[in-house]
Amino acid sequence: MAEKFDVVVIGAGAAGLMCAAQAGERGRRVLVLDHAKKPGRKILIAGGGRCNFTNYDVSAKHYLSRNPHFVKSALAQYTNWDYISMIYKYGIEFEERDHGQLFCVGDYDSKDIVKMLLAECDKPSIQFRYQQAVDNIEQQANGFSLTTNGHEIECESLVIATGGLSMPKLGATPFGYKVAAQFGLEVLPTSAALVPFTLHKEDKEDFSELSGIAIPVEITAKNNTKFKEALLFTHRGLSGPSVLQISSYWTPGEAVEVNLVPDVDVQALLTRSLEKHPNQTLKNTLAKVLPKRLVEVLIERKTLEDKPLKQFSSKALEDVANTLEHWSIAPNGTEGYRTAEVTLGGVNTDHLSSKTMECKAIKGLYFIGEVVDVTGWLGGYNFQWCWSSGYVAGQWV
Repeated sequence: MAEKFDVVVIGAGAAGLMCAAQAGERGRRVLVLDHAKKPGRKILIAGGGRCNFTNYDVSAKHYLSRNPHFVKSALAQYTNWDYISMIYKYGIEFEERDHGQLFCVGDYDSKDIVKMLLAECDKPSIQFRYQQAVDNIEQQANGFSLTTNGHEIECESLVIATGGLSMPKLGATPFGYKVAAQFGLEVLPTSAALVPFTLHKEDKEDFSELSGIAIPVEITAKNNTKFKEALLFTHRGLSGPSVLQISSYWTPGEAVEVNLVPDVDVQALLTRSLEKHPNQTLKNTLAKVLPKRLVEVLIERKTLEDKPLKQFSSKALEDVANTLEHWSIAPNGTEGYRTAEVTLGGVNTDHLSSKTMECKAIKGLYFIGEVVDVTGWLGGYNFQWCWSSGYVAGQWV
C-alpha cells in the first residue's frame, strides 16, 4: 500500500527546505527526501562556513539565463529583504562585506542557517527521510507515484530541488536533469560556473610561482562583461572573485582581458618617474604598484622589457601602460564541477511558470533552485534564487 502525501520534495538543500517550510505553513502534508545523511550540505560549506546567504542589492541583472526575465517574478514575490527579516527573527548576526554581500558573523555561521530552515520546517505536517534512493517516478491521474528505498509513495505535487552538478563530493548528481528529460523537458547544456581557470602548460609553469599572490584587477570577457575584483594566482591557474565571476561568461578557447592596474594611472606614474628618476628601471618603477615577482615574470615572458626609463620613448611608455591595462591570457579550461560553486544551464525555463515554478505542461511537477537554467553572480545571488524559487513553489504545491 503506497504512502500518500500532498507534496514530495526531492532535495533537502536551500531551495527544497524553503519550499517544504512554505508548503507546511499552508498545512500541506510534505515529505522531504534526500540521498545524503543530513540536510543543507552545500549551505554548510558556503562562504568558508559563514554562508553568504544573500545580498543587499538583488535584481535580474545579477543572473544568467536563456530567458533573462524569468527570475523577476520569484525575486519580487520573495525578496532579499524578506530573507533578511527571517535572519533577524532568529537573531542571527551578520555583516556586510564587499558589494553588499551578507555573511554570518560572530558566534553564528552556516550551521545556524540550516538550523533556521529546519526550524521553519518543524511542523507536524512535514517529514524528512535521508539516505533515500528514488529509482522510479511515474505520473498518475491525480499526481505522481515514486519508489524510494523500495517503498512506494504517492503525492499530488512533486518538487525537484536536487541542484546541479557542482561539487560532486557533496553528492551532486544529474538526477534532476534526468527527471526533466523523462517528462520531455529540455535541459540546456550545463557547465561549471563560478569556477577557477586552469592555464596552458607554459603559462602554468610561468605563473605557478606566484601562487598565493592576489591583486585587484578588472577582468573582461569577449562579450564585454566586466568585473572589478581580486585575482588570485594559484598552482593550477587563476582564481579569486574576479575570475570566478567572469568564468560564468567565458567560452572555451577565448582569451580574457585583464587590467592589472585598475586603480592606477600607469602612464602618469611612468611619466613622473621618468622626470624624477630617469635611471630607475621599469621593474623597480612598476614594483611600486604591482607585486615585484609578477613584474619579473612579465619581463621573463618578454611581455615587458626591463631597462632604465630614460631608454624608453614616450610611445614605448604608452605601450607599457597599454600592456598592463589590457593584459590578455587564454585559459586552458576550468577546474570543472569539482570546485565550481554552481552549474550553468539546466532545465529550460520556457517549460516553467515564472510565477509558480510549476511545469506548464505537467500539472503538479515543479523545478526550483540550481537545477533550473538560472545562475547567479558570486555574492549571495544563488542562495537568494533558491530562497525565492523555493518560496513561490511552496505557495502553490
